[in-house]
Amino acid sequence: MRDDPSRPTPRTLALLLVLPLLGACGGGDSNLGEDALSGSVAIDGSSTVFPIMEALAEEFQIANRGVRVTVGISGTGGGFKRFCAGETDLSDASRPIRDSEVEECEAAGVEFTEFPVAWDGLSIIVNSTNDFATCLTTDELRRMWEPGSAVRTWRDVRSEFPDEPIKLYGPGTDSGTFDYFTEAILGEHGASRADYQASEDDNVLVQGVTGDRYALGYFGYAYYAENSDRLRLVQVDSGSGCVAPTQETIEDGSYSPLSRPLFVYLSHESARRSEVDSFLRFAFSHGPDLIAPTGYIPLTEAQYGEQVSILDTLTESR
Repeated sequence: MRDDPSRPTPRTLALLLVLPLLGACGGGDSNLGEDALSGSVAIDGSSTVFPIMEALAEEFQIANRGVRVTVGISGTGGGFKRFCAGETDLSDASRPIRDSEVEECEAAGVEFTEFPVAWDGLSIIVNSTNDFATCLTTDELRRMWEPGSAVRTWRDVRSEFPDEPIKLYGPGTDSGTFDYFTEAILGEHGASRADYQASEDDNVLVQGVTGDRYALGYFGYAYYAENSDRLRLVQVDSGSGCVAPTQETIEDGSYSPLSRPLFVYLSHESARRSEVDSFLRFAFSHGPDLIAPTGYIPLTEAQYGEQVSILDTLTESR
């Protein structure tokens, strides 16, 4: 049974601590020399979490030049397939792992721990020249995206909107953002019209919306923040007025129902390797400073600190 997508899972609440992976601003583990570590760390999964992982990987490798960190963007679902097959050390996700994916990992003997990484406000965006769709209700979004939708033009959404065709852009079905959006807005996992431009790469969606005057799309807030001069953010009204995603509205939950936690999953087998362990400890130390520049909302230093205790437990038997 799936949890309410507008709320963190019980496991998330228990762990609301974090692991904004890889670190930054100088040195890995303080007990290690600059080039003491060697090996590799393999990460794949959500394109939403990718900016966090990419930035942190670059900083960690500067401090630990003997370690190679690779970050893929096969989507949340694609990332879990690789993770459960034992191909990656860490899997980043923009939704919690599904029961079917847990079973797949268990069948392969892959044990793991889930860590929330940051908070995100899934963002509705339009072309920068769009000056009419400043706020949409969750019901209007539902009618636009539901299976068999009769919405073809902006006027079909609201009578005062122009009679121009809507071009929709969104993540593919392997994306955790797709899963979250369909559950939060449409009330059912995977329930979406199919006649839209889909991509697992959010940069492709950005390019599509910037190039189409009457386009609308959705993706993680960081991709809007990076392209705010080329895109326009749409506020969302879930019944209490129009609200835009900001650090405050994402943290306090008033940007509802599109505020969500982002995750990383750690393989217990990988946690036994020094380069992976050091990588995470580096991340815990520098997380509060490194997440914010990516456009996402970091957890607190105390929450990151609690992750060290969890990691200690995982690595004690190494």
